[in-house]
Amino acid sequence: MARSSQEIIALFDKYVIPNYTRYPVALTHGEGPFVYDAEGNRYIDFFPGWGCNMFGHSPKPVVKALEGQVERLLHVPNSWYMEEQGVWAELLSERSFGGKAFFCNSGAEANEAAIKLARLHTPKGKYKIITFYNSFHGRTMATVTATAQEKYHQGLEPLLPGFTYCKFGDLAGVEAAIDDETAAIMVEPIQGEGGVNMPPDGFLQGLRDLCDKHGLLLIFDEVQTGCGRTGRWFAYQYFGVTPDVMTLAKTICSGVAAGAMLCKQELAPSLRRGMHASTFGGNPVAASAGIATIKMVEEFGYLDMATKMGEHIKARMNEWKKRMDIIADVRGVAGMIGLELKIDGACFVQSCMENKVLINCTHGKVIRLLPAVNTPLDVLDEGLDVLEAALKKGA
Repeated sequence: MARSSQEIIALFDKYVIPNYTRYPVALTHGEGPFVYDAEGNRYIDFFPGWGCNMFGHSPKPVVKALEGQVERLLHVPNSWYMEEQGVWAELLSERSFGGKAFFCNSGAEANEAAIKLARLHTPKGKYKIITFYNSFHGRTMATVTATAQEKYHQGLEPLLPGFTYCKFGDLAGVEAAIDDETAAIMVEPIQGEGGVNMPPDGFLQGLRDLCDKHGLLLIFDEVQTGCGRTGRWFAYQYFGVTPDVMTLAKTICSGVAAGAMLCKQELAPSLRRGMHASTFGGNPVAASAGIATIKMVEEFGYLDMATKMGEHIKARMNEWKKRMDIIADVRGVAGMIGLELKIDGACFVQSCMENKVLINCTHGKVIRLLPAVNTPLDVLDEGLDVLEAALKKGA
């Protein structure tokens, strides 16, 4: 017998560690831009899967690929070859900078691999990595240290040594922070959790120039921006700056747990045998979902669709900004939009949820939308109408 939301919540209260802040809703199934709770209520999801579900919930081509794969091969370890993983790596390489891939299960693991690669590749004694305030790189001990937000460090000290923090957008500060022990610079091309912060003009190119000048690796954390979210395959293509290393997760498999680190061909031997591994990384199920995701993007023209969707959302929000004093800024690109408020945004998340629209607030005051790029225009406007009404009421 199906449980109610309250019964499911009670189950969690009894058996699940309460390390997440959860809304009092139990979701049971979804399709496209919609998700449903145990009572059958329909929600428009503007933040599906924390940004992982780029095509919304249960996209049919991905589901079909998964169904076929689990009947053939569910899991084998990376001590064997499997065609699906090789094909997936080829597709990612051809659409990026022609590098090689290491597969894992999450963005944190992908960044962990990038950190190891940077230390292994650079000369002995060069181990420091420069990251940026308001960044977010993951929850492992290395990646939480790389995340330059003190709130994520509290209680976990001592942190891993070797990370230097700089202000996002401050090239002079970055150059001043480089010393003889610096190995790499790690940066999100667009800061996601930190507030959908766009890089100032020339900043990413400036980082590239500094890395070339000082012999450092440039690592782009594209966990949130990659695989079509910005209207390009990868955000570095949007900005015209190519990294040495790139990390991916979230949209890479349309919601199936997976991550990847891509690096330039000449760097790949540095992640030598025995130095890093992932038991489930690149397994046939994830690889099949990854292949199907890439095919969906191309077959349905989702890069252009993401761009047009972002333009539509920002146009509406900029109209709101003219009429509502509580709106400070509208920013982002394609399927990654931030609406910065002058007041706390948590109440608007609650209000929208009560009116069956799911959104996110990050960094206290930034309403963050990462909607499915194939959300129909009428559904998009229906959800935006709810958000607009909530903002008007709060203004």
